[in-house]
Amino acid sequence: MRWFASAFALGLMMALFHRLTAGGALEARATLALGFLLLAAQLGGDIARRARLPRISGYLLTGFAVGPAWLGLVRADEVGALRLIADAAVALIAFAAGSELTLDTLRRERVGLTRLAGGTILFPFAAVAAVMFSVGLWFPVTVHQPVGDRVAVALVLGTVAAASSPVVTMAVIGELDARGPFARAVLAVSVAQDVAVIVLLSLVLAVARLVTSAGAVNLLVAGTALAHLVGSVAVGAALGYALAAYVRSFKRDTALLLVAAAFIAAEAAQLMHLETVLVALTAGLCVRNFFPLEDERLRGTLRRGSLPLYLVFFALAGAGLHLEVLANLWPRAAGGRLALRRPLGGSGPGGEPGPGAGGVAGPYLAGGSGVGARRRSATGVPGVGGLARDPDRGDDWGPRAGGPDLLPAGPAPGRRSEGGGTWSGEC
Repeated sequence: MRWFASAFALGLMMALFHRLTAGGALEARATLALGFLLLAAQLGGDIARRARLPRISGYLLTGFAVGPAWLGLVRADEVGALRLIADAAVALIAFAAGSELTLDTLRRERVGLTRLAGGTILFPFAAVAAVMFSVGLWFPVTVHQPVGDRVAVALVLGTVAAASSPVVTMAVIGELDARGPFARAVLAVSVAQDVAVIVLLSLVLAVARLVTSAGAVNLLVAGTALAHLVGSVAVGAALGYALAAYVRSFKRDTALLLVAAAFIAAEAAQLMHLETVLVALTAGLCVRNFFPLEDERLRGTLRRGSLPLYLVFFALAGAGLHLEVLANLWPRAAGGRLALRRPLGGSGPGGEPGPGAGGVAGPYLAGGSGVGARRRSATGVPGVGGLARDPDRGDDWGPRAGGPDLLPAGPAPGRRSEGGGTWSGEC
């Protein structure tokens, strides 16, 4: 009863503040939203713990419940304004994950780890690609595509399915306090997946270029992905050296140092279009293996502050979830019936290009789970992404695309053209 009363009082108070601050500055509203999210997620984590569930599940579900996708006590623009804080939390968790890996262990167990990583990448890649190609005639993105384009989309979606999240893996290991060889192997495999998927995406795009129609695949994305991978590793190594040098010289304020480094890594990665997770992973790996004395101090600080990190990241991740894409898309696809409300990459009102043409990938959970591969898959093979929305009317325009669309522009089934004719039919 006490938990229910606390949740009710907290929700009622936030609902009042939500109404009173509706016209306030975004920065002030975002600060209030962050405080409310942390309090609510802490309460949700305690309830999950009493129910014998992981705390991070409570954080995630609470963030989703109070976020814009459900109760709306935290607005979407407030979640967007807090993105840098979420990225900094991701960087710290990824740094902790990297600091758990030693080169000696990786070399000693390289055969087993290679087999595990290969299986965890190839099996979901092959399974999802095969399933998506088999249902290509009904899947909304590929419903009107030639065979070669359906193959390309299936391969890209298979690559996305093979991605993993070292951040989530590290959070689970930290919550369970699992420090044995099995936990280290799982973490190592997760890191290997996160890196290998970027390379796999580049290979997939190169293969897709051979089978797709002209202009359907932007091959430049493959080279960009590899360049960003190398850049992320280089910046991470430099960051790790800088952290170790500071700790060796000053031996104090390590908590403040880590927080500042996390924000610097997140901001630098955003400005340079690098991957925050890979930067922080590399920094942690370098400090652990080349500066062991400094690593002990940094890891001790991270262990003491791990719970607030998980609280911030998973609460904001839950608040940023958008399930309306699946709610709108998958029931129709599963039933084998789809009437597209707008052409994919077609025209908007008055013949202007709609948001489905040349947009960016739709919302996703940015938790380091192959985020770079997912983002680039949406730009490398158009038609892969979330649902774009009409900014004025709020209705769906169809899946977003990051480059030249796979589908030619034209009216969608069941919609009336400018000339008055109609197109009907279902898939």
